[in-house]
Amino acid sequence: MAAPEQFDFSDQTAVDFLRNADIAMYRAKAEGKSRYSVFDTVMHAQVVQRLHLETDLRLAIERQELQLYYQPILATATHEIIGFEALLRWHHPTRGMIAPAEFIPIAEETGLIIPLGRWILWEACHQMQRWKAEFPNSGLRYMSVNLSGRELLQPDITDRITQILVETGLEPHHLKLEVTESSLITNTEVAGDRLKQLSATGIKLSLDDFGTGYSSLSYLHRFPVNHLKVDRSFVKDLCDNDESLKITESIVVLAHSLNMKVIAEGVEHQSQLARLRQLGCEYVQGYLFSPAIPANSATELLKQRCDVLPSDEFHLCSSG
Repeated sequence: MAAPEQFDFSDQTAVDFLRNADIAMYRAKAEGKSRYSVFDTVMHAQVVQRLHLETDLRLAIERQELQLYYQPILATATHEIIGFEALLRWHHPTRGMIAPAEFIPIAEETGLIIPLGRWILWEACHQMQRWKAEFPNSGLRYMSVNLSGRELLQPDITDRITQILVETGLEPHHLKLEVTESSLITNTEVAGDRLKQLSATGIKLSLDDFGTGYSSLSYLHRFPVNHLKVDRSFVKDLCDNDESLKITESIVVLAHSLNMKVIAEGVEHQSQLARLRQLGCEYVQGYLFSPAIPANSATELLKQRCDVLPSDEFHLCSSG
């Protein structure tokens, strides 16, 4: 492997040297203990790209370039749409669609996730209230919104969310907040207190990407969680990998023993759907039914009485 190209320091100031050293230090820390990292052209290019993206993100928020898409969540047994997950999308004026995995971490690091999260929650709750009014006889139960670890640790997070519910007219039990395992284990005591406060208002709580963290079992009983979401990495290999099947089955059994429901994300094939149904997983979402779509398209799905499955036939995959 070729060595990284050496960076030209000829026009660097003292401030630049300190900044570069700081960047290299954080890179070394990210790679593990007892390591060092040398600032080079690749690292410089990454930093420049990140700064540009951060600037563009701030402008995108001001210019309202960000938009919420909605992915339907279905009851495994009846194929009825029982909810939607609100997902943020950014259509950059020159780069096109930018993946959330690219800009959400920047929003969290810079603190932009706080005002951005407030906007997301308001938009999602407002949309849900509109759907409840337009389709009063539908089986629509809740809107699912991701809550970052940084938002969860805000002292006034419960008051903020309660105020949004009041402003939009949405009842608390129609909102489900999704939190990740990593956001809980960073500051377990504070995170637990915040979740208990939110749960006391009637808001539903879901643990996202369950099974991918480090402390699932030891911390799970401490939090007032209503749903566990099976990570797509397990669902993807459900029919090809006996280990993924056993892990998914264990998650379902664990959730049910704690009076929780299970949602599987990333469902793309009928064989996966059939296996999840057999395991007792209550809810599913994924490309088999629909990708995340704009609000007007989601409204059309509800108008069609929500039968978005390509077929009612199920084919069980081999158990190995």
